[in-house]
Amino acid sequence: MVSQEQRRRQLAREKFLRQQQRRTAARRRTHTRNAVIASVVGVLVAGGALSYATGVFKSDDKKKTSAGSEVTPSATPSKAPDPCGKPAAGKVKTMSWKKEPAVTIDTSADYTMKMATTCGEIDIALKASAAPHTVNSFAFLAGKGFFDHTKCHRLTTEGIYVLQCGDPEGTGAGGPGYTIPDENLKDKSLKGNVYPAGTVAMANQYNAQTQKGRDTGGSQFFLVYQDSQLPPDYTPFGTVSAAGMKVLKKIAGAGAQAADPQTGNTAPNATVVIDKATVAKS
Repeated sequence: MVSQEQRRRQLAREKFLRQQQRRTAARRRTHTRNAVIASVVGVLVAGGALSYATGVFKSDDKKKTSAGSEVTPSATPSKAPDPCGKPAAGKVKTMSWKKEPAVTIDTSADYTMKMATTCGEIDIALKASAAPHTVNSFAFLAGKGFFDHTKCHRLTTEGIYVLQCGDPEGTGAGGPGYTIPDENLKDKSLKGNVYPAGTVAMANQYNAQTQKGRDTGGSQFFLVYQDSQLPPDYTPFGTVSAAGMKVLKKIAGAGAQAADPQTGNTAPNATVVIDKATVAKS
């Protein structure tokens, strides 16, 4: 017959085991979530996209990359109304190049990218001296109308807080056909593995676990609307203006859709289309 003291000890052991099991499960969930986030932040960039498969912000022609690409699905899909207007008339141009364009920008000058979107204008001060290849590529692509009529295909609302754009296919797998090198990864703004709100950075196919996928930026980029914990693996090449941040906040406030089973993207509820993108000396 089990004494009262033995029974008490048995119950205590069982309680301890249950606590250990819960802690172990929690650690596994945290580890999995962090791995996914780090991958999402491998933002789709090889071809210009952030991909679920390789990281938060990854991109590449026919390879999904993501901010992306630590692809962090939105917590609970929002049913907020679409705060944006209708896209301008026109369609995405199909363009591709085999080589990165020669650097022709004046790296000592200031450049600004203006994006007229269905949700409002987003102005971005570009870091030409710190990220010359990236800024030059954007000036080239914008001049060709590459970004015009493209959708911003991904919004993350958990773990990292970014809007991802720049994919002519709108799937996270598109790009310009060429890649550009990583730049400015030691930018002073990136402190404590945080990309601060207002940062504009490249998506790519870098995988921190395998340490493969460097220099795979294309055309896909992400705009940070809230401080986001990310390793410094994504070229920071611009800063959104105060007025542009209001537009980003409006887009983020509308929430994101459930993850697409085919692409893994969590598209914004807002219809975010870049009607026209231009890059010019400030």
